[in-house]
Amino acid sequence: AAQLGLLAARRTPADSAPGPDERRLQAAEDAITAGEVDLARDIAREVLTRATVPAHRVRAWIVVIDTAGHTMAEVEAVFPQALADAGDDPRLLALVHYQLAWRALIVEGDFTDARTAAAHAAELAARGADRRTELLALAFQAQIETLMGHPEAPRTIKHALTEPQDPEVACHHNGAGSTRFRWLVMGDRLAEARTTVTALLREVRRRGSVESEVHFLRGLAETELRAGHCGRALDVARDALRLARDSGIGETATAMLASLAEASGGDVERAVALAREAVEQAERDGDQMYLSRALGALGYAQLVAGDPAGTVRSLRRVRALERDLGITDPARGRWQGDLAEALVRTGEPDEAQDVIDASREHALRLGRESVLAVLDRAEAQVRAARGDHEGAVARLTSAQDRLAKLGYGLEEARAAFALARLRARRPEAGRRRPQAAYDEATRLFRRCRALPWLRQVEEARTAPEPEPAPGVPEALDALAGLASMERQVAALVMEGATNREIAARLFVSVKTVEATLTRVYRKLGIRSRVDIVRLAAGRRAK
Repeated sequence: AAQLGLLAARRTPADSAPGPDERRLQAAEDAITAGEVDLARDIAREVLTRATVPAHRVRAWIVVIDTAGHTMAEVEAVFPQALADAGDDPRLLALVHYQLAWRALIVEGDFTDARTAAAHAAELAARGADRRTELLALAFQAQIETLMGHPEAPRTIKHALTEPQDPEVACHHNGAGSTRFRWLVMGDRLAEARTTVTALLREVRRRGSVESEVHFLRGLAETELRAGHCGRALDVARDALRLARDSGIGETATAMLASLAEASGGDVERAVALAREAVEQAERDGDQMYLSRALGALGYAQLVAGDPAGTVRSLRRVRALERDLGITDPARGRWQGDLAEALVRTGEPDEAQDVIDASREHALRLGRESVLAVLDRAEAQVRAARGDHEGAVARLTSAQDRLAKLGYGLEEARAAFALARLRARRPEAGRRRPQAAYDEATRLFRRCRALPWLRQVEEARTAPEPEPAPGVPEALDALAGLASMERQVAALVMEGATNREIAARLFVSVKTVEATLTRVYRKLGIRSRVDIVRLAAGRRAK
């Protein structure tokens, strides 16, 4: 969140030469633009030891807040001092309330308060004839409304883009151009999004704004990733991460994005490591916004790495965080399909269907076509787990076709892979031999340069056919060999309890429940909780 009020704060009277404090503040703001945040903070602190002019003091406080970035909790004491120095001047109050809007988002994780504070900052700026701050505040309000799925978002974006515009704010990473780019990405307009972010990146490079360059490099990498250009996305994400590391700006967000790119087109182990780094940093900073994004990246990396249980743990946290934050737009993080798929793999199709149903409601309301197609891909796997082979094939075929038309190359390939797995397990009459079902998935992943996914296809081709599950009487006999905790957990699974519910009832952690279930599966010679439920049905039949 560095440089948030920077552009709006510059006020050099045209009819007088700048004084020493003015020159120092200009140097501090230029230092932020160049990525020298430590230097900027030192200059601002020096100004605060001697400045008496309210505008200079508020401007210095803004620099101090800006240099805190996403660790805004560390500068809590600054806000009341800045408000006191602002007095009743609407121009100065607008600067502080704009920062308070970011504080509400980053520190408190409160979207409603953040939206209210941003709208108030815009009103104050308009009253004080400060167009720069007004534009920044309107752009931030639009960004929050977009994430919330708020019906006012399109109107606020339009308001933020009305003339007169400020050329510096227009290409700022928190300006209306950036907000419009985010709206285009979430609305499946990938070609327009790429054109928009490329133009913004070109302009900020010309102006020498490091933080905005890092921000728009991330945006370009994300757009390429959505379009299925995994190799290109990986190159851009790695460039962004190098620049973020060198400047110390935006490292958490950039590590998160780099993790997504690595998991899709590079090194999966590195993807997991980068995501864990982003999670740990966001937790240290108390940044709920980026914590949910980092956990989403971790869940995806774990899924690609073949750890569906890890995916479930990570993405359940995302679901809870976004619910608490008030985020309802499923296009923000696009983790819902991954969670549902992982839940199917861990034998919890009912919870998977619940995730799909809840997400579909919001996706329909907001017209998120690509999200709906991914949810259908996940629901096909739920249907397959429940024995509805024909329904699963029909839904996967439809999802793949829609994702192709929308230009989501990687998601299209994943649908083809899921369809291949299904057909390989149950080949249809008149179709090619089962192994040939993977040919299309291989072609699509190769086109995307999605190397980790290509490796999964090759493993699926060569994997032996699964052995039939053990007969019910044999497995029932093995129940007697379970330890007390194992019997309790198995019994609760038979009742339909989720891992979280079991943990609450037995006063243990979810991790303990998962470890116990792993031992149960091994002792009973089964693979999932679905087989435990089958045992329950067999017991009742006897």
